[in-house]
Amino acid sequence: MKAFIFDLDGTLIDSLADIAEAVNRALDQHGFPRQPVECFPQLIGEGVGTLVERAVPPDALHTLDISSVIADYQHHYADTWRDKTKPYDGITEVISALRSRDIKTAVLSNKPDHFTKLCCDHFFAPDSFDIVLGAREAVPRKPHPQAGFELAAELGVSLNECLYIGDSGLDMAFAVNSGMLPVGVLWGFRSESELRAHGASRLMVTPQELLSLI
Repeated sequence: MKAFIFDLDGTLIDSLADIAEAVNRALDQHGFPRQPVECFPQLIGEGVGTLVERAVPPDALHTLDISSVIADYQHHYADTWRDKTKPYDGITEVISALRSRDIKTAVLSNKPDHFTKLCCDHFFAPDSFDIVLGAREAVPRKPHPQAGFELAAELGVSLNECLYIGDSGLDMAFAVNSGMLPVGVLWGFRSESELRAHGASRLMVTPQELLSLI
């Protein structure tokens, strides 16, 4: 394998508390009840629009301008994104080990591109990744494979030489759709059963186990 491509939230960084706080501040602003933090693992993963829609009370969606709540969430996340977020234990060492072995590394997330790059620049060393991509307006989000094709081309590797490493069924579906090896991680936000159901061919209990896949 020549390239390890990572999801961000729930795979490289534990960002749950900061995302939850930003969503809850937006809900406060619009007079909606807060969501408990333990609900957020099921809300995260399909982009900010879906995240906010899932957090808003269902009976309010038909009359609500959801775009205003999404904008408020992003405004609040700009204040909260690094309050409690941190890389998972061992993940920075794994990335360093991959880089020392000339393995290409990249990040592909459904988090907005600006925040994806911001988090990677802040939480990881400057030379940790060859490419970092988040959600962009002109490109379909995961599990659509288009961004995977783009990444492999930019990295100069074949799709079957790439691992895609993530914590959700959506990540595994993306890997399958794009022709990458789907690797699920069990330290993130979703369950082993979800990962298996969506095509995970390997399951990692700790970040250090990723080095066995070189």
